Amino acid sequence: MAQHLANIFRLGLKELSSLSRDAVMMFLIVYTFSFAVYDVAQGARTEVRNAAVAVVDEDRSEFTRRLIDAIQPPYFQAPQRIERLEIDYALDHGNVTFVLDFPPRLEADLLAGRRPEIGLDVDATAMTQAGVGTGYLQNIVARTTEEFLQSRGETAALPVSVVTRSLFNPNLDSVRFTAVMQVLENITILAMILVGAAVMRERERGTIEHLMVMPVTATEIALAKIWANGLVILTAAGLSLLLVVKGALGVPIAGSLPLFLCGAALYLFAVTALGILLATVANSMPQLGLLAIPIFVIMNLLSGTTTPMEAMPEWLGIAMQAAPSTHFIALAQAVLYRGAGLDVVWPQMAATFALGLVFLVVALLRFRDMLARQA
Repeated sequence: MAQHLANIFRLGLKELSSLSRDAVMMFLIVYTFSFAVYDVAQGARTEVRNAAVAVVDEDRSEFTRRLIDAIQPPYFQAPQRIERLEIDYALDHGNVTFVLDFPPRLEADLLAGRRPEIGLDVDATAMTQAGVGTGYLQNIVARTTEEFLQSRGETAALPVSVVTRSLFNPNLDSVRFTAVMQVLENITILAMILVGAAVMRERERGTIEHLMVMPVTATEIALAKIWANGLVILTAAGLSLLLVVKGALGVPIAGSLPLFLCGAALYLFAVTALGILLATVANSMPQLGLLAIPIFVIMNLLSGTTTPMEAMPEWLGIAMQAAPSTHFIALAQAVLYRGAGLDVVWPQMAATFALGLVFLVVALLRFRDMLARQA
């Protein structure tokens, strides 16, 4: 056993040395966990920001002026005044996202208790902004209407007052979500690409034949690639969370970083084993990339990163339990966002480790068969 561990350790050091001399891979790792995380977090915002709004004001009353004044940056641009006949043109040409339509005698009908209607036309091609922005504008209209009626001595009929508390992200800032999720996504794709590229590099350069004549086994070679490449990604992810997410972006980390890194290590064990499995199927680096991309897309989009598991069809949610990314995302969100401890996330850690063992067994069988064919 001691000899096996020594072989795995030495082969892993060889992997680290080989990776350190690969300038392209080193640049990819540094860029992916630094500039890519920062740029995506700052640029890919899901909340409404600087949205274009137009107003058709056929009432021109104090009430409509209050409504227009309430639509302010940074959520919306200053409202543009247009005529009713220009609504379709403005929306069709993408000049505005929202158009508020104030009918004639709006204020008079409101004060008379006639319950007038305000039109809101939305360009829903930008789905997220359209949905969130519609809610913002509805809240602005409701709040401004209540304040206007109270200023006129009227009482708005609001039988229930809703008090909202946003936990774990009080300002509903998408940077807090996007930054962490980008690190998790990068862990997945780089784990598959890096360890798969390590195997392909050995095959394309012919150095795998050198390993085959050495007194080492296929299992030792595979495990060495797993721990060496996994360690590089784990270190890069930890530094990214500390220096980029927490430092540069100012996103707080609620839970224990060491606990998250333990969960990430188990996840890397599973995904790097999957990367070796893909490398045994592919015959070249381009084929490896083409295999990794669709698998990454499925693991990313259906693991709970962007949509909750409860929103998926029941059969799909059950099927995705076989993906380690599903359990890792649940673990990471619980620890990094909600400050969960080991007593909360141990089921996800156990599931990730179990799936990793399954992937490892299959990968080792394929890897041994590949080495036998090479011989």
